[in-house]
Amino acid sequence: MKKVFQGFTLKTVSIIIIITAIVTSLTTGIIIYNNNKVILGGADWIKDDALQEFLKIYNSLDEDYYENINKTEMVDAAIEAMVDYLGEEYSIYLNQNETDSLSDQLSGKFTGIGVSIGVGNEIVKVYEDTPASRVGIEEQDVIININGIDTAEKTTAEVANLIDKTKENTVTVIRNGEEMTFQVTAEYINEPLTTTTYQRNDQNIGYIYVESFTNTVGEEFQKSLKELEGKSINSLIIDLRGNTGGYLKGATDIASMFIEKGKILYILENKDSKESYYDETNEHRSLPIVVLIDGGSASASEVLAGALKDSYGATLVGNLSYGKGKVQQTNKLEDGSMVKYTIAKWLRPNGECIDEIGIEPDYEIKLEQDEEGNYIDTQLEKALELLS
Repeated sequence: MKKVFQGFTLKTVSIIIIITAIVTSLTTGIIIYNNNKVILGGADWIKDDALQEFLKIYNSLDEDYYENINKTEMVDAAIEAMVDYLGEEYSIYLNQNETDSLSDQLSGKFTGIGVSIGVGNEIVKVYEDTPASRVGIEEQDVIININGIDTAEKTTAEVANLIDKTKENTVTVIRNGEEMTFQVTAEYINEPLTTTTYQRNDQNIGYIYVESFTNTVGEEFQKSLKELEGKSINSLIIDLRGNTGGYLKGATDIASMFIEKGKILYILENKDSKESYYDETNEHRSLPIVVLIDGGSASASEVLAGALKDSYGATLVGNLSYGKGKVQQTNKLEDGSMVKYTIAKWLRPNGECIDEIGIEPDYEIKLEQDEEGNYIDTQLEKALELLS
């Protein structure tokens, strides 16, 4: 049986009603934040001839240049030049706007009412402990009006934008032929994950789509997993297709829910040493797992896929992953800008470096299209086949 693609397009036909959208990019990758302020003045800094040359020129320009200088902008330009000198694509300088945008992308929190809507503006999911759930909005309700504006001819994105994040909203729905109106105020809420279940050959298979590794992804994954376990799933699909990464902690938090204590999650290798990082939690599971990956699965996605493959025995299905095997650290500057630079390579538990190579799936499956050009999710179908 063919099934219309539900990995990526589940996000395009089902839009969470939020005000701020998350946008990920391959430059995001794995990030370890380090906002500690560096204090100059130690003996090693004083003896650094290169730094003394820099300070001498800085002082000369400040005192002798014929026009007034914006010293903050000049130092920012110098910092950017230092990072550019490294010539490494993941080591970059971000101005304040770019820093704020990246922080927003990875926060995992958005202003919204907590529902997901699909074709025909039908509510396909009401998330727990959100404004919508508390006022009584239910799944299968069809939104027909928001704040006096008819939604009949509007797309899901347009409906989402009708929600006012600054005041109470009047939302009217149709439920079983009856018109109902709710007063609901948007809140700052965690971005929920996409979950569902499939029944195949007497098997109850859970599915979780992870879009990015935000600050809250571990918490939301745990919540989604508990929800699926409450439905008595006996296997699980974790969909990482198109997930370009985020926080390393998110990947390790999820891996630790399955892998036994003491097993390797990943290995970090810098210019001086190599160190293995182990699962330190008592939590583990024995569910059969299939992980879906593709060329858009990068960085933290690859950490999770590699850990589950090597230390848990998960099966990988899809296409060769992106191949980002480097870890970045960040330093935030006083003016709100930030420097992000590579501090190490990471290796799979089996010792392999995937940088510029990627992770090969156990089953290489290409997506297919039907006669009308719609994608058939043959990768998801293969996962369901394997688990049933």
